[in-house]
Amino acid sequence: MHYKHNELHPENDPRYKGLAVNRGVEDVPVVNPYRQARKKRRQYTADEYVEGILAGDISLLGQAVTLVESALPEHQEIAQKVIEKCLPHAGRSIRLGITGVPGAGKSTFIEALGMHLVRGGHKLAVLAIDPSSERSKGSILGDKTRMEELSVAKNAFIRPSPSAGSLGGVARKTRESIILCEAAGFDTIFVETVGVGQSEISVHSMVDFFLLIQLAGAGDELQGIKRGIMEMADGIAINKADGNNLEKANVARAQFQNALHLFPPHESGWSPEVLTCSAIEYKGIAEVWNMVERYIAFVRANGYFGHKRNMQSKYWMYETINEQLKSNFYQNKEIRSMLAAEEKRVLADEVSSFIAAKNLLDFYFGHKDSEGGEWK
Repeated sequence: MHYKHNELHPENDPRYKGLAVNRGVEDVPVVNPYRQARKKRRQYTADEYVEGILAGDISLLGQAVTLVESALPEHQEIAQKVIEKCLPHAGRSIRLGITGVPGAGKSTFIEALGMHLVRGGHKLAVLAIDPSSERSKGSILGDKTRMEELSVAKNAFIRPSPSAGSLGGVARKTRESIILCEAAGFDTIFVETVGVGQSEISVHSMVDFFLLIQLAGAGDELQGIKRGIMEMADGIAINKADGNNLEKANVARAQFQNALHLFPPHESGWSPEVLTCSAIEYKGIAEVWNMVERYIAFVRANGYFGHKRNMQSKYWMYETINEQLKSNFYQNKEIRSMLAAEEKRVLADEVSSFIAAKNLLDFYFGHKDSEGGEWK
């Protein structure tokens, strides 16, 4: 409906001298007429992804890793084809697992060591295992913003970890991402643990060398680290060994070295070393990498390198089976409806936890008892 200006604003009538209301600005259209529709990203075939990855195309590598991390069945179908075709071109890198206590300067250390390798002609990919980011809000995304120099380096690829899902699922996707990165020509892979606890075990099961970053001068160092992680470490780097902290770092180095002697010898035959370094001053970084190279040469010479990789492949086969079975069980509609009922029976002391679990599993697998009837 249209109004005359005076009808809309009676104050403009000649009878009201000294009053005037200016005409307002016409309403702008809700849709921007100049905005172009976003182009839909073209979906590549598995062969196109593989061709791009083998050619070192970082953009296609990133998109392929996104497919690996996706939970959509159609994405997983393509991702598994890509992984299968990339597998013959993988396995030629040094895989380094890195973990450390909070505040140890892990991000600064990774950037310092990463830049040392990139400047030396290496191609480096940095991946992460972070199943806890939704709870702790921790993420390698934050680390990436702190790795200013490494994140823009030509031969470096930093990939944030998938934030959702179980540890097993996240770790499996990280392992598959390693295969893609190796096929793309990255000769060194860093796998960082952002979360704490079980994630160290997962990282240890997919790397050649497990490095623990420690901090001196923060109290009783030996009390602040789990025995299990110490036992897994192939080497320890005490960071922030600079300024007033230098003496404390040397004391901590002696303490850790003595503690390592109390642990059972490593299956590899290698005696873990403890070094001091300062990531912010780039001191001791080359020595840490020299330690890694000495370890790799040592385990290749005695055959442990190949043995460990074979054991890891076997481990991840069984882990994937367990993960898929668990996921399939809980996603079953009938099981989901039965779970609530069985839970109520357990809480009401009508059945034991073990009988309830057995009922659910028997229903799921369709087992019969010896008389041909269903388990009750």
